[in-house]
Formats: sequence, C-alpha cells, structure tokens
Amino acid sequence: MYILIGVPLLFNATLMGLVIAYMNARFDKSDARFDSIDRRFDDMRDLWRAELRRVEEVLDARLKHIEERH
Repeated sequence: MYILIGVPLLFNATLMGLVIAYMNARFDKSDARFDSIDRRFDDMRDLWRAELRRVEEVLDARLKHIEERH
C-alpha cells in the first residue's frame, strides 16, 4: 500500500521540482536581460545629465557675457 501511494507521490514531487528549477532558470535569464536594459537606461540618463549640464554652463557663460556688456 505504501509503495502504491509513495512511488507516484515521489515521481510527481521530482517532476514538480524539475519544472520549478527549469522555470527559475528561465526567469533568471530574463532578469539578466532586464538588468542590462536598466543599465542602458542608467547610462543614457547619465549622458543626458552631462549634456544638460554642459548646455547650462554654456548658457550661463553667454548670459554672464551679455550682462557684463550692458
């Protein structure tokens, strides 16, 4: 009786463990892809901040120059 219940139970538990391990591996791959996308967005944000800082410095210099002339 124990064998009739235990063997299918062990088989199902093993099968579910393998499915869960496979799904975790798939999710880890997609997490890595999203991490790389996040990194690219962070790089673009840093680039935009640097460009905006440069534009702000140029505008400040031009405004200062105009103020000094008048």
